Amino acid sequence: MTPSSGIEFLVWLLIAAAIIAMLAKRLRIPYTVSLVLGGLLLGVIQLPILSPLQPGHRPDWLTSDVILILFLPALVFEGSVKLDVRELLRNSVPLLLLANAGVLLAALVTGYLVHWLVGLPVLIALLFGSIISATDPISVLAIFKDLRVDKRLSLIMEGESLLNDGTAVVIFGVLFGAIVAEKLTVPNGVEQYFMAVAGGAVLGSALGYLASLITGTVDDPQIEITLTTILAYGSYLLAFHLHLSGVIATALAGLMLGNFGAKRGMSAGTRTAMQSFWEYISFVMNSLVFLLIGLEIHVRELLQNWASVVLAIGAVFLGRALSVYLLVLLSNRFAEKIPLHWQHVAVWGGLRGALALALALSLTAAFPYREQILNLTFGVVIFSILVQGLTLKPLLKLLGLANGENAVYLPCTSLW
Repeated sequence: MTPSSGIEFLVWLLIAAAIIAMLAKRLRIPYTVSLVLGGLLLGVIQLPILSPLQPGHRPDWLTSDVILILFLPALVFEGSVKLDVRELLRNSVPLLLLANAGVLLAALVTGYLVHWLVGLPVLIALLFGSIISATDPISVLAIFKDLRVDKRLSLIMEGESLLNDGTAVVIFGVLFGAIVAEKLTVPNGVEQYFMAVAGGAVLGSALGYLASLITGTVDDPQIEITLTTILAYGSYLLAFHLHLSGVIATALAGLMLGNFGAKRGMSAGTRTAMQSFWEYISFVMNSLVFLLIGLEIHVRELLQNWASVVLAIGAVFLGRALSVYLLVLLSNRFAEKIPLHWQHVAVWGGLRGALALALALSLTAAFPYREQILNLTFGVVIFSILVQGLTLKPLLKLLGLANGENAVYLPCTSLW
């Protein structure tokens, strides 16, 4: 694979993304769903002009390293830099419950169900549960923006996703080490989890604060945007090398910069330029990720293993439902209540995406049951993006949550 062929492949992906974006807007189909469908279509069309997109000709970009190192930091930073930390603190109880205990509960329920239904060994099934337990609400948030859904509901889902990614990665690491060592030590696992999450949070906050101080001494949009790019990737990579949670570090760095540095150390023009830059980066990264997912899907293998995939989808959905309904019920006793129909949206809108694929793809070829894990992960991700993504808008309208209907005026004490 030559550099020129890689650039040619990238250009074709960007052309496809631009065309699909225009069609999706005209047809009112969620953009991420359209990208996956477009990738599926491009992967099967046999035209000479599209040969750079065909298997054997295209570079292998859908790998764990590319997803975790190139795509994930940018998407996490873009999502966190625009969040209001005061609103996050106001909803800290449900966010922390869902992003920590919720991921653990979902992983356990999913893992044991897959062990029972599919027949994978317990630790392998639990590893799959950790891979698939984190939500990826990128497409959901785009739908919410189009339909003007209540900001608090959007914030809860976005904040949960930024935090639960880090939790899932840590749980995955603990279980992976247990399988390799053939022994699971719960105390060590708990210690690793808290060290990784707390350490990532402290590191990200410190780096975000330092970057905020530096941007306050500079009055040049290009330099300040460059500093934000260094912060996004630098916080992730430094946390990664220190065996801390890179996702948590990047998320906290973005929160600190967005709520402190951008407001106090950047001019209005620089803030606008920064937001435009990161929105474009997010658009490109999402386009590439979901197109690559569509291109890399092995439909024949999924159809051959359809029974196991269907059972895994059911297990994942049940794990998500239990984690949301049980933990929100607990949260409602101590914090501002989350209505029941919001909980329905949180369950069905808990889409899986790039992070799950990255964790599954990170397993080496010699890892036991790797192919089964990959097939189940791809199956759940495709169902999540295509079926749940396409039906979320009708669900929002059915529940009266589209275009602000009944979204703002609900009493906070009502479960409905």
